[in-house]
Parts: sequence; structure tokens; C-alpha cells
Amino acid sequence: MRAVVFDFFGTLTDPVAEKERRPAFDATAGVLGIEPDVFYTAMSGSFPQRIVGAYGDTAATLLAIARSCGISPTAATLGAAVRTHHAGAERVRRPRDGALATVDTIKRLGFRTGLLSDCSSELCEAWPGTPYAPLIDEPVFSWRERRRKPDPALYATVAARLGVPPASCWYVGDGGSREHEGARLAGMRPVLVTNVSYPGVAAFRTDPDSFIPPHRVDELPDLLRLLRD
Repeated sequence: MRAVVFDFFGTLTDPVAEKERRPAFDATAGVLGIEPDVFYTAMSGSFPQRIVGAYGDTAATLLAIARSCGISPTAATLGAAVRTHHAGAERVRRPRDGALATVDTIKRLGFRTGLLSDCSSELCEAWPGTPYAPLIDEPVFSWRERRRKPDPALYATVAARLGVPPASCWYVGDGGSREHEGARLAGMRPVLVTNVSYPGVAAFRTDPDSFIPPHRVDELPDLLRLLRD
């Protein structure tokens, strides 16, 4: 095994931080002048399209969503909404305890590190300035690739960019988006991060995986023992 590919949300990020998403959306709605429930429904409903880049960047996305809600913001209002939206997204992606140190140790052990995330434009635009970026050799984002997990092309892409065959990759995730079944079919070795210490967070997983990997860890630092073994 020569590489470790990570899911992002709920795996490298604090699973509880997902509770910040609704307040973040409400803040953006307030800037745009849209009733929060209306905006949240529009954003939630557009998730499958947003994560494959259907709306474009964050500014274009918010403009399209605002218009679908009957609002045509000025350029200044849209700019303020983008800044507010990015600030909210930063709260949602705060690192989970031990995540950054664990990935750093994995790199020091000689593994290549990859990322495979179903995400919208906010993460891609902010990525270079995040604390995760220096630790991930090859990030692959659904928004940029125009496809989402468990599309086999995504797993092939991250393996190719890492320069290792899929069979030499661990895939580590919390089980949303049928990601482990995708990893297994791609030839990777999947690991479930159970998040048992975070009651209620399973409700945030979209399209949960029916395949349960034999390799499981409760917390990300537990992964080190598995890799060393």
C-alpha cells in the first residue's frame, strides 16, 4: 500500500461542524434578502447539480439560486453574499480533532496522500488557503471533475495523479455517497470512519453506503495503527 485517499466532509472535517451549514446558509440568505427557509430549500435541492459544477463558481451559483427565489441582487449585494457564504463554508470545514496531525504523520511514513470530495465551488476556491492543502498531494474535487462519487472515473483519476495503481491505495471515509462501494469496485482498500463519538451525524450523510468495509476506525488517529499493521 503506497497511498491514502481521504474523503473530506465528516472524515477530515469535524463531523459536528455540519450543523453549521444551516446557519451559514441563513447568513447568506440575509445578505441576499431571501427568506431563510426558501433559500435553504433551494440550496439543498440544488446540491446534486452544484457539486458537479452545473452553476459555475460561487458567485454564479448564488446569482442563479437568488434568481430562482425571485431575487435579482446587485453586483455589490452579490459580492457581499459571496464573502458571507465563504465565511460560512469555512466554519463547516473546520478540522476534526487529530486530523491534520494524522495526515502529517501518514506523509512522514512515506505514503502519498489524496483527496476525493463531493463538494461545491466554495471548497475548490478556498482550498489553497486551507490547512489541509499542504498535507494533500493530489486533491480531486467533484465540482472540477464534473462527476460525483461513486463514479469510477474519480477513483481512477486520483490514483493516476498520485502515480500509484488503485490496488495500492487505501480509501478512508465516513460512508456517504456510496464512496466505499465505489472504492472497492475501483480496486482500492476501503476504511470506514465510524464517527461513533458523534451521535446524530449520520443524518448528514447523503446517499449512505450499503457496503460496510471490513476495515473500520472510530477516530482518524486510529488509522495509523491500521496502516502500520
